[in-house]
Amino acid sequence: MSETADAREADRALKAKHRTMWALGDYPAVARQVVAALGPALVEACAVKDGDQVLDIAAGSGNASIPAALAGGDVVASDLTPELLAVGRQEAEARGATLSWQEADAEALPFEDGTFDTVMSCVGVMFAPHHQAAADELVRVCRPGGTIGLLSWTPEGFIGQMFATMKPYAPPPPPGAQPPPLWGKEEHVRALLGDRVTDVEVRRRTIRVDMFREPEEFRDFFKAAYGPTIAIYRNLADDPERTAALDAALTDLAGSALKDGGMEWEYLLLTARRGGADAG
Repeated sequence: MSETADAREADRALKAKHRTMWALGDYPAVARQVVAALGPALVEACAVKDGDQVLDIAAGSGNASIPAALAGGDVVASDLTPELLAVGRQEAEARGATLSWQEADAEALPFEDGTFDTVMSCVGVMFAPHHQAAADELVRVCRPGGTIGLLSWTPEGFIGQMFATMKPYAPPPPPGAQPPPLWGKEEHVRALLGDRVTDVEVRRRTIRVDMFREPEEFRDFFKAAYGPTIAIYRNLADDPERTAALDAALTDLAGSALKDGGMEWEYLLLTARRGGADAG
């Protein structure tokens, strides 16, 4: 097998692993019960309006896609994991939102150049393993003068700290894969987008999470519902000592973040305009 064929096969295997991971547990419950406010925040920042052609990359079950459709956008929700799209279709119907759902790899989008007025991702594209490839694609499919909007967990915020806490218990990442919370660093995203965008606006914000009254409630919910956490615990299935150590580490992290019955989870919200000859 040639080196190129080897690379393609490795990429297919990696994407299959990601697809399986995000189908574990119940990510739609996380989106619906814990971080529901993020999607509308991104849609508002992107100023989605009637008739806009909108692509939501790594849309999951529609945390941002459905609000964008309700705001009047002609929305395509794309995601690697068909199980999440299936839930999204049901939720959209229940909320009276009309949009399209399409299985797609964020690093190889099946859309023509310059198709969309708005290209956005809400704590989604940050989990694509090859950051530059994903950034190149989201820029490519945005029309000149169109809006790019990205909402990502910061490394310093609670979810970034959670990934740092879990890292010692996870298998090593494949060659070339980059940590998701890097998308929460302004300089990293600016470097990914480069001079292909203008009018970059960056805001650091927090979402208030009031669902967990005790640290153990957070730990147990994420162990049951959040794919990346479930995958790491499965990696430890034959090691009760390390499982207990991770239990303790996540409990301690949540305990340090809980104040007045809730937590503040920090994210980076970045919007920009796609540059180009027709960007007026």
